[in-house]
Amino acid sequence: MFNIFKKKKKIKANLHSVTIPDQAWTKVSEDNEAIRWVNPQQSALIVLHFFDKEPDLPTAKDLDYLQKFYRNIAAASNGGIIETDIIHIHNIPCVKTIIKYPQQETGMIYIASITIPFENCSYVIKIQADEIGITGMRDALILDRLHKAGEVEIDEENMKNWFGDPYDPEFKQGTLMNQSELEKYDHEFPEHPLSITRSLLRSIATTMIFKSEIKALPSFKK
Repeated sequence: MFNIFKKKKKIKANLHSVTIPDQAWTKVSEDNEAIRWVNPQQSALIVLHFFDKEPDLPTAKDLDYLQKFYRNIAAASNGGIIETDIIHIHNIPCVKTIIKYPQQETGMIYIASITIPFENCSYVIKIQADEIGITGMRDALILDRLHKAGEVEIDEENMKNWFGDPYDPEFKQGTLMNQSELEKYDHEFPEHPLSITRSLLRSIATTMIFKSEIKALPSFKK
């Protein structure tokens, strides 16, 4: 006689336990560890990663430590942080970052991510958008505006009040954030790669779906 009360086998968390909006972009590849979408018109990429192992994230609680951690990672490759923050998605502490790196010839690459850590696995949503075509227009227009307003000083050797780490004014390594990269200017430059990455981060963070097996995962303790 069949046991009608037999417990259902628990579904193990996997790549598809987290769903994000694909923005109607083209899916270019999928395996057990990642799904990748591209938008060639914007030179942008979205990747949903699943790592079936303990996260290498140092903490999801200490924001000061995280800012130092990602600042040093970025500077080691001549980049700079634009933003590092702890956000909550479905009541789970997650780490959000935006980092920029200079391209080989001109312009910047902006890489944004949301890391969703658990005790023995993690999910990472990565967004990359590159400056293409004529680069530096956002920087030039805002620099001119702030210089005329007396908020930025320019001389033969440097520009005062233009470059700076968003959290530590004493930090001078790598390619530092500049004033034009503040979020308040995104609406003026909606097609800029930084504006695109920030917009996608907001959309994904507020619309991603966690399946039921996610709720059973032990939380990240660090």
